[in-house]
Amino acid sequence: MADTTLMSIPGQVDPVPVARDITPREDGRVDLIGLPKDRIRELFEEAGLDQKQAKLRAKQVFHWLYHRGVTDFEAMTDIAKTMRPWLAERFFIGRPDVVEAQHSSDGTRKWLLRTSDGHEFEMVFIPDADRGTLCVSSQVGCTLNCRFCHTGTMRLVRNLTPGEIVGQVMLARDALGEWPKGSMAGLDAVEDSAEYTSDGRLLTNIVMMGMGEPLYNFDNVKGALKLVMDGDGLALSKRRITLSTSGVVPMMDRCGEEIGVNLAVSLHAVTKEIRDEIVPINKKYGIEELLQACADYPGASNARRITFEYVMLKDKNDSDEHARELVRLLKAYKLPAKVNLIPFNPWPGAVYECSTPERIKRFSEIVFEHGISAPVRTPRGRDIDAACGQLKTAAEKKSRAQRDREAAEAVQS
Repeated sequence: MADTTLMSIPGQVDPVPVARDITPREDGRVDLIGLPKDRIRELFEEAGLDQKQAKLRAKQVFHWLYHRGVTDFEAMTDIAKTMRPWLAERFFIGRPDVVEAQHSSDGTRKWLLRTSDGHEFEMVFIPDADRGTLCVSSQVGCTLNCRFCHTGTMRLVRNLTPGEIVGQVMLARDALGEWPKGSMAGLDAVEDSAEYTSDGRLLTNIVMMGMGEPLYNFDNVKGALKLVMDGDGLALSKRRITLSTSGVVPMMDRCGEEIGVNLAVSLHAVTKEIRDEIVPINKKYGIEELLQACADYPGASNARRITFEYVMLKDKNDSDEHARELVRLLKAYKLPAKVNLIPFNPWPGAVYECSTPERIKRFSEIVFEHGISAPVRTPRGRDIDAACGQLKTAAEKKSRAQRDREAAEAVQS
């Protein structure tokens, strides 16, 4: 089992299990993925290296882990050969286990992943002509119970560790072949360019919009994103990272101050009655309180607009009056805003239907007419349940034994 503590979370009655910074392993080795350079140095000192050696080795290892993407200490060619077994005996370079990988007809890719203690979660990669976006999960399950969201029907199991969060990004880089050439164990040695940057990569953007509420796992999400943004590591600009929240108001200011990424807010309704129904956290933090927190969000400007997610539900939140009230609210709080209109993605047992294309178009036109961008998001990955609001681990849809049988049959065929 994971090494966990209990922490009270704003808006929740019962404490939930919170994973520590180190992803636990049964063999006793410490998984270095998810740890910053200073933490790695501390662990090296605790393992017996002197201060000078620990600092040097931490710098070297950090570079190999996060810039070059190696998964084997033997590939760290600037570390003495006698030192590599010492590291391998005490430490580990992890990735989430891939249980299942699916490809959509539109190019979207979804991975079902498993933690070291046997819990499953999902991540999604969405390729577009001008960008490639990785949708990253922050929790196993979710506690918010948004009624239109399939993930919301799951129970919350635990928070993901920093390693399990940043590990999703690293696993995607593995799958897309986007580490510098010559950096991976087993590949032919090719000189690595000192000028290597994220330009030209398939994976250009990250959205914390997968399973879970990121602000209910703030410290671990912060730790993971700091590694993603580290110039000596994954080196992705904070302007290319968006964190989505359903409205955990007390944590929003900290998110802006301490992480500094773009903010997306799952609004989905403009009246208390409707938002209380479909986004229950609204009973704790109402629309006005949420919009004021958005207005106060550090770094928000016309150049860095806050994105408001709005799922289109037939005869629920999609009338002309709702569109005009949305405009009124955004203007009342003087918000630098963009509205993403999301056609509802159906799932078994859902109590809602998607608004008609004509209704969605009219809603969008009303918002646009008042000077606020309101594009309609094209559903992606619906055929593999990878679209917005559809993520729910296959553990609850398909038995592990069934997947094992399918894997065996695939090998034999």
